[in-house]
Amino acid sequence: MSDRIKHECGIAVVRLLKPLEHYIEKYGYWDYGLKKMYLLMEKQHNRGQDGAGIAGLKLGVDTGNRYIFKHRSNEINPIPRVFDSVYHDIEKLYGKNNDRLSGELLKNNPYACDIYLGHVRYGTFGNYNIDNVHPVTRVNNWRSRSIVLAGNFNLTNVKELFSHLIEIGQHPIDFSDTVTVLENLGHFLDEEVESLFRQYREKGYTKKEITPLIESNLNIERVLSNASKRWDGGYVMAGMLGHGDAFVIRDPWGIRPVFYFINDEVAVVASERPVIQTVFNLKTAEVKELDPGAAVIIRSNGEVCIEKIRESDNVRKCSFERIYFSRGTDKSIYRERKILGEQLTDRILRAVDYDIDNTVFSYIPNTAESAFYGLIKGLEKYMNKHKMNQILESEGVLNRDQLRKIISKRPRVEKLAVKDAKLRTFITEDKTRDDLVGHVYDVTYGVIRRGVDNMVVIDDSIVRGTTLKRSIIQILDKLDPRKIVIASSSPQIRYPDCYGIDMAKMGDFIAFRAAIGLLEEKGMDGIIREVYSNALEEIGKPVEKIRNVVKEIYKPFSADEISEKISRMLKLPVINAELRIVYQSIEGLHKACPGHTGDWYFTGDYPTPGGNRVVNQSFINYIEGRNERAY
Repeated sequence: MSDRIKHECGIAVVRLLKPLEHYIEKYGYWDYGLKKMYLLMEKQHNRGQDGAGIAGLKLGVDTGNRYIFKHRSNEINPIPRVFDSVYHDIEKLYGKNNDRLSGELLKNNPYACDIYLGHVRYGTFGNYNIDNVHPVTRVNNWRSRSIVLAGNFNLTNVKELFSHLIEIGQHPIDFSDTVTVLENLGHFLDEEVESLFRQYREKGYTKKEITPLIESNLNIERVLSNASKRWDGGYVMAGMLGHGDAFVIRDPWGIRPVFYFINDEVAVVASERPVIQTVFNLKTAEVKELDPGAAVIIRSNGEVCIEKIRESDNVRKCSFERIYFSRGTDKSIYRERKILGEQLTDRILRAVDYDIDNTVFSYIPNTAESAFYGLIKGLEKYMNKHKMNQILESEGVLNRDQLRKIISKRPRVEKLAVKDAKLRTFITEDKTRDDLVGHVYDVTYGVIRRGVDNMVVIDDSIVRGTTLKRSIIQILDKLDPRKIVIASSSPQIRYPDCYGIDMAKMGDFIAFRAAIGLLEEKGMDGIIREVYSNALEEIGKPVEKIRNVVKEIYKPFSADEISEKISRMLKLPVINAELRIVYQSIEGLHKACPGHTGDWYFTGDYPTPGGNRVVNQSFINYIEGRNERAY
């Protein structure tokens, strides 16, 4: 991706289902679960590099001893730093040769846990401090009231949830998504515990007798159902309760992904399927996707079940996970990304006037690589059909050399753009450093015939167009091509995301700015003012009745008209080559990713009521010049 965007995070849960001695005997070391958690997190570093954390919970710990540990980091390379800290503590306690701890040493080892909860995150909206790094805890001397929580989530209605906490008499210490959700969940957990306490007290049990009864009979499904009723957004929430129950719940729209694997030794949950496959050496079919609205429930006694928590009648799984975020090593994602690229074939051929002989094809490293393979497949299909027609039309009069010339034609494939990873790490968001941004990518010299060849470069998406304009197009133009075609394997991003992707402001989107520019060019400014007025009216309505009126901004224009305007916007005066921007169609996206129909950032069709409120507020913020998130 040329424009660097972020999404919230990734989660991982490892629940050991056998005594720790089993893993020492079978694998030769006590920290089997800890090592697996490190791998699960490291394999998900694509989902978050601004912070990482791990928590562990140990069962059967004597009173007065620690049974939960937590380590977090928001420093550079946070995952290694977290585990370096953990193993540094272990070496201080037991020395370097500690693989086969047993007896009291194993029992008292605070890191030899039965459950591990891990988290990696990107800090959207500047929230980089350590307090925003998960897991987070709500501690109580009654274990059943203690919660350790980590989530891949973004909710549109945190203000309402926060207000509800105040209405029930709480005084939250912080107004943040994480604290609000933690306290919201904690409130309903407290209600469940108190209800059970009253039941057993009425039956004559002592307080000491009641505690284990509550822990054995606590209905975590009911707690999750009551808490999540008010959650509007995309989420996967993973948590541990102090007495040993654990859970992972997915939003009923299926916006955020989560997968699990269970056998007689371990129960594992992670944000991506191939991560579990790789770490546990599994086949694709062995790793299951958690259904929208469902939860993995792991009891303190090791029983594991999948329970339906919320009804899911409007499933809209996030298509951006397939296009960009999730690892391309997933079997179906790899296939879908290739199809996205292949479906661009006709559009790209039209853009270069079908002049394949004088066109070089390449891609933006590295996430567009799979789509590029699909494009090449599409080009080869087109060329093979053309070759066959040439041969048939010759009616057998071709000689060997002529035939060889026809069948040897291939698309000209070169690696044109090369990312300078170290320089990219060095460059910050500072707008005054355009001179450095222009050098984020290098080019391969000598593969373009100056003034003769076209150049086609495929990217997986174009969000802001910033890196294209400041860097990629300029460095490609140095090779002196006749025409530059930038092809996006995703459709035009027109609307903000409010479910965990760092795309929250209307003015950031090159497609939106293009539509505004066209309205102004054509003297249709009245539409902008009308939409602003309508948006103000809409946000005053009950959230379930709000419509997305921002769609009217795009209505007068075709997708091709907006693409042509984007091409003009991205072409600086110093660019000599003709520039064309080509996008995937909405129909093409749905054909390639039929199981992931969540396309609100392309179409404005939000799966939750809060989405329509956010898009209208985002437009209002744009018109009023307020550079802030809309939720």
